[in-house]
Order: sequence, then C-alpha cells, then structure tokens
Amino acid sequence: MSTEGSTIPARRFARLRRPRRKRVTATKMSEVLLELARDESHDEVSVRDLLVAMRHRAIGALMLVFAFPNILPTPPGTSSVLGAPLVFLAAQMMLGRPPWLPRFITRRALSRSDFSKFAEKAAPWLGKAERLLRPRLPVLTGPPFEYVVGGISLLLSIILLLPIPLGNMPPALAIVLFALGTLERDGVWIIAGLVTSVVSVFIVSGVLYAMVQSCWYLLTGYLGF
Repeated sequence: MSTEGSTIPARRFARLRRPRRKRVTATKMSEVLLELARDESHDEVSVRDLLVAMRHRAIGALMLVFAFPNILPTPPGTSSVLGAPLVFLAAQMMLGRPPWLPRFITRRALSRSDFSKFAEKAAPWLGKAERLLRPRLPVLTGPPFEYVVGGISLLLSIILLLPIPLGNMPPALAIVLFALGTLERDGVWIIAGLVTSVVSVFIVSGVLYAMVQSCWYLLTGYLGF
C-alpha cells in the first residue's frame, strides 16, 4: 500500500512530538519564575512562556522581568537589548491595550539553566517585596492613572535605551517599582515609583549635562577658543 501524500515532514513531526509546557499554577511573580525554571519538560524559557504564565498580569510581569536585570551591573549593551521590549509594553499600558509583543521578541528564549540562575537570584528579592505588597490606594493602580504610569514608564524605557553611563539603573528601578505596584495593585509602590522617576530624570539630566560640558571643554581646548 502506497504511503505517498501521507508522510509528515520531519520538522512538523518534531513539533507534534514536542511536549506541551505544564500549566503554571503559581500566582505570585517569584513563584511563577521558580515554577518555570523547574519545568523540565522544556530546555528553554521564552518570552511567550512568560506571557502565557502571567495571563492577565502579563504587562506588569514582563516589565518587571525586562527591567530587573538593569538594576544590577550588566555588560555594556544589555540595557539596549532589554529596553526595546519595555518600550512596547509601556506604550501598551499607556494606551490601555492588552499585552502584545512582536514575534521576534516573543521567540527570544533563555536556556532553562540560565533562566534558573536568574530566577534563583531574583526570586528571594521578589519574595521579600511581595510580602510588603498589598492592595492599597486603588485610585493609583487602575485607569486613568494606570495610563499615566504607562506614559512615565515609556519615557523611562526610552532613557534606558540610551547609551548613558550609569543611566540605566535609576530608570530601571523606577520601572520595577511601577511593575510591582501594578501587579499587586499597591498604590504605595506606585508613589515610590513616581519619586524614583523624578530622581532618575535628575540623575540622567546631570550625567548628560556633565557629558556635554566635558565635550565642550575638550572641543574649545582643542580649537584654542
């Protein structure tokens, strides 16, 4: 009996055999990260996995995931890679749109071992923060103020993209505070994010001013003005 026309292509067959990721049952961000890291059914953890795992809280959760590494010392260029998704997410928060990222971002993935290292470092800090979080000042955590937070986060994300020395940590910290406040509906953390945003703008403005002054001093000295 001929089997022509019934053969499944090898690539499609591989997709069919690929095990489906286990459903994430955790509710807190720290627990979600650890549960994804311990899921041995997949060798990688993609941005899409995080979108699915966090469901309705995906914007705040993904903003937290992309902003948190920028608080720590990272290799040059890291902020430009992690800042691009933040621009998309913050813009959608500002417009009140559901979370969406282009495929070239959602397909990005870390190996499970690398994601596990990140989760093991981040989860204890997030766990401590989550114990301090609780629903407060709901007027600051929902529309229309949520759109204002999105607009401020968008500005901070753009600053994060710029190659400014020490310019990524303060904006990233502000975005993390906004993300935590949004996730747990805690207006106190939103206020902390607002204060940190103002401080961030002053710090970045000071660094930019110092850079411009230094360039002008070198230029005038070279030209003999």
